[in-house]
Amino acid sequence: MQQQPLRFSRVDSKKFFRTLNKRVNNYFRENDIKRTGNWQLHLKTIVMFTLFLAPYFLILTLNIGFLWKILLSIVMGVGMAGIGMNVMHDGNHGSYSKKSWVNKVMGGTIYFLAGNVYNWQVQHNVLHHTYTNVHGHDEDLDAGRVIRFSEHAKWRKFHKFQHYYSIFLYGLLTFNWAITTDFKQSRRYLAQKLSYGKLPSPLKQWSTIAITKLIYVTLWIVIPILFSNLAWWQVLIGFFVMHYTAGLILSVVFQLAHIVDHTEMPLPDKDGNMKNTWAIHQLMTTTNFSTKNKIVNWFTGGLNHQVEHHIFPNISHIHYTKISEIVRNTAKEFNLPYHEYETTRSAIKAHFLHLKQMGAKPTIAA
Repeated sequence: MQQQPLRFSRVDSKKFFRTLNKRVNNYFRENDIKRTGNWQLHLKTIVMFTLFLAPYFLILTLNIGFLWKILLSIVMGVGMAGIGMNVMHDGNHGSYSKKSWVNKVMGGTIYFLAGNVYNWQVQHNVLHHTYTNVHGHDEDLDAGRVIRFSEHAKWRKFHKFQHYYSIFLYGLLTFNWAITTDFKQSRRYLAQKLSYGKLPSPLKQWSTIAITKLIYVTLWIVIPILFSNLAWWQVLIGFFVMHYTAGLILSVVFQLAHIVDHTEMPLPDKDGNMKNTWAIHQLMTTTNFSTKNKIVNWFTGGLNHQVEHHIFPNISHIHYTKISEIVRNTAKEFNLPYHEYETTRSAIKAHFLHLKQMGAKPTIAA
């Protein structure tokens, strides 16, 4: 998907990022705290894994009705999403711990979500965090033909209904990871020699996918069929419900951070040059939501503090609430935007309003 190389402007006459970075560094130094996770993150990790795994063992061991097991599958989906947003995300950004092996282990929890570390790091750390909201470069904007997120994407007649049907497709995110996405991305990324760190050999990458997918199917489908009182079709329904719950939560949280009516989707000029510096570009293309809601802050792993995360991806989300005041005040001081929605509801409304706008037939079709 990545096309011509992009270059962000290096002209920051007011020195916004230098000033901001200095102030954030001073915050950690003056308070004598690490930029990585702490006991709060460790406790949250235990809670999320309990939400995810405890229902699994209850399904295997308790003689309860099918509907109860469906409810437990929903709880598993909530736990799966929680692991993705809080544990896996920090781990793959290297912000969970100062110890690289701990980050590697926590980043590897993406295999519980049916994903793949290499693919996720390329799509998220390399493409999304570098080229945020740039059509043709940020794959988070690419939903195929079915949803039009950007005015730069081709419009199709059925897009006029996308603000109605998109929510039903969002739940398929992790299910797609399990069956199609990893294979497509690995083929594409290896061919383009894209990597976050050392490029894995094709043999290593394809072997990793084959082994982890086999373990995944065995753990979540084969074992429940063999060792529970559920019929095979009931196991598959529970598997789908778990993934759909997780996918719906993750997709909605992801969309509220970038695909709303206030964020920009700039394009480079004909030579591949972007108008703004990388840091200012992040301010233009990201937004926060519901940052004063303690439950949202806790459960989303700081993904509601998307502005802070995009400028400081190597700082654990545990610290975002504190440093958000620094980022907000510095942006205001430099007359730069700081997008945020007061509530989750208002952000959801803004997202679907954007989808409705993108679904309307353009004067000149893209």
